[in-house]
Parts: sequence; C-alpha cells; structure tokens
Amino acid sequence: MLIPSEYTPFIKATAQTLGFNYCGIAKAEKLEEDEKRLESWLNKGYNGKMAYMENYFDLRIDPAKLVPGAKSVITLLMNYFPSQQQNPDAPQVSKYAYGKDYHEVIKEKLKIFLQLIKENIGEIHGRGFTDSAPVLERSWAVKSGLGWVGKNGNLITKDNGSFFFIATLITDLELEADNPFVKDYCGTCTRCIDACPTEAILPNKVINGSKCISHFTIELKDMLIPVEMQNKFENKMFGCDVCQDVCPWNRFSKPNNEIEFTPLNEVLNFSKNDWEELTEESFKIIFKQSPLKRSKFEGIKRNLKFLNS
Repeated sequence: MLIPSEYTPFIKATAQTLGFNYCGIAKAEKLEEDEKRLESWLNKGYNGKMAYMENYFDLRIDPAKLVPGAKSVITLLMNYFPSQQQNPDAPQVSKYAYGKDYHEVIKEKLKIFLQLIKENIGEIHGRGFTDSAPVLERSWAVKSGLGWVGKNGNLITKDNGSFFFIATLITDLELEADNPFVKDYCGTCTRCIDACPTEAILPNKVINGSKCISHFTIELKDMLIPVEMQNKFENKMFGCDVCQDVCPWNRFSKPNNEIEFTPLNEVLNFSKNDWEELTEESFKIIFKQSPLKRSKFEGIKRNLKFLNS
C-alpha cells in the first residue's frame, strides 16, 4: 500500500495511464460563487427545455452532497479532437460525436480508476461523473488549475485548446490540491460571440442555452423547430462547433489517441441524401454506440428538414 505522500503522484500517474490528457485536483468545498451564477442563469430561462438543469441544485454546488465526507475533487480531461474531418458540404455532426459515446468510454475508465485507487491506497469512497450527475465540471477544472472558461462557455487549456471531455472524480481521499487557474487569456477577442449563428453567446461568459443550435438539434424533443430559429442552422444536423472552430486557442488542438473515438465512416462520409434515405432500422444498428442516438431517429430526421444545404 502507498503512503500518504505518494497518493497525489499516484493519482496523476494513473490518470495518464488511463488515457486522460490532464489531471487536476481541488479541495472539495461548496461553490459559493457558482451558486449565485447558476441561480441567475436558471431564473432567466437560459436552460431552455433542458429542465434537468433545474434539478438537484444543492448537489451541483456541494460535492459533499454527492460523496459524504468529500475531501478532494479530481478533474480529468480527455481530448476528442478528431484526426479526420467531415466534408464541409455534408450535414455536420459535432466533433464530440464522431465516434463512440464518450459517456460509456469515460465511465469505464473512471470505474477502473476507482478500483486502482482502492487496490493501491485502501478502502476509500468516491464517485466518478461525466455529464451523468449534477456536477459543475468546468468550475472544478478551473479550481484545479487546468484552464479558464472562455467567452463561449467552454473550458480552454492554454496548450491544447478546448476540444476535451471533462470527467470528475469526487472522493473522501485527502490529496494535495493544485493552484487554481486565475488568468483569462481570451482578452478582447470576440470571435466566438461574433460567429455564433443564433446569437446564443452573451457578454460576461453567459450562454443562452435556449438559443444554442446544440439545444435545438440534441436536447429539444419537440418535433418542430421554433420559426425564429429556422434558416439559422446552416448545415448543422447534430450539435454545433462554431464557437470552438473559430477560437484562436484551438489552433493548438491535436488529434486524440483514443481508439474508441475513431470516427464512424458514416459520420464522415454520409451526404444529405444518404441521411434522408437512412431507415430507422439502419440508424439503430449503425449508431448503436454513438452519441447521435440521443436525438433518436425522429430527431435526426427533424433536424435534416431545417438544414440550409
């Protein structure tokens, strides 16, 4: 078994072994400032039809409500920037959805992570999350020194941009905390704000999720897109990467090394006609392990109707 002084180096090394690109640690504490920001954001209705954002408010701001006796919050980043890109004329799928569903990939890695901690350190309590529970991942990433939240609402790393999945491991294990990231390197740049097709990016790093293309193409379950949003999707069928694509920091993005994120041939090569001719049976087979199943077959067909291409 490891001694306490070896705990933190072991955590960092294990994260790297499991394929995570960044690992930061913060002291588990209530997120007082985030509590006010989240409450204001919800009160303005910026969550749109994402009603789940209103649930478990207390759990979102206090890690001890998720893991009793929580002492440390470990934040992990995994690169998803693809080595191959879609044909720009094809119906566009957000880069995070090119390969296998990241929830499944990262959930398995977190399970192994916790198992390795128990084998090498002893019986501890911990829970791992990646979009699977009310956790303010970006706030913890900043607190653990991994990067800053850009004007587009994404966590940005200085070395490799923002195309990362964020995972969080909350534990009652006492670890050495990293220094928080205190600088903001967006400066006076407003490229993401200027480029957003639906003007969803507001000043002061506030995102009106109810106007985001990702909201309409993924989260919205209604079969009709609001009239005021029609003809603003360009050729975006599932999600939207515009605010990341135009970000200068993403010139440092490098292709990921995770084989599970290898792009599906259909995502890369399907034309609009291919998507329109796709049957529900084929959709369920091809995209069985893909994030696209979140929109379901009916949602994809709905989205196709509102593409400008």
